[in-house]
Amino acid sequence: MTYDIISTGSQGNAVIVNQKILIDCGIPYKNLKPYVKSLWIVLLTHIHGDHFNKATIRKLAQERPTLRFACGKWLIADLLKCGVSPSKIDVCEISRVYNYGWFQLSNIKLYHDVENCGWRLFIQNEKAIYITDTATVQGIVAKNYNLYMIEANYEENELQERIKAKQEAGVFAYEYRVPKTHLSKEECDAWLLDNIGENSEAIYLHQHQGKEE
Repeated sequence: MTYDIISTGSQGNAVIVNQKILIDCGIPYKNLKPYVKSLWIVLLTHIHGDHFNKATIRKLAQERPTLRFACGKWLIADLLKCGVSPSKIDVCEISRVYNYGWFQLSNIKLYHDVENCGWRLFIQNEKAIYITDTATVQGIVAKNYNLYMIEANYEENELQERIKAKQEAGVFAYEYRVPKTHLSKEECDAWLLDNIGENSEAIYLHQHQGKEE
């Protein structure tokens, strides 16, 4: 299984697996253009602009009319507004496995400030999981996957230090809401330890970049 992290974080998110599967589409089209011809399907998570760039999705639908888009039901209307053909939208129910022949996928319920999901991929004998923008991973099990792509947005002590500094300066601290919408590195690492195997690879996504995310 191969992967390309095109972008991750508040400036935009896009990951390509096996050169054919795009997960999240939150970047300008020009950044995605070198990969467009090989894409077969786009897996979308939620409506925030750093994961769902409407202009890029519109351009993809125009340039690649056969490209498929998989998502939860909460993104159907927005995809239609972007010009994606209804026949190319695959609406996935949480935890159900969908078979595309050369691979299978399933989405996972996540907990953000809008409806959101993660994705599991099953490609031949390999398994990958993608989780970002969630307050918790409790209840999610992914034992001995080959590839873990998971949010590690902040370190808990460092977050508290930022909040304290802003309190002392008398300025607003957006960091108060971060634990309600994003996963800490500590919780990420604890979950990985419970699931990861000897030959697994783990990639941290959506790490703090000094801005509200």
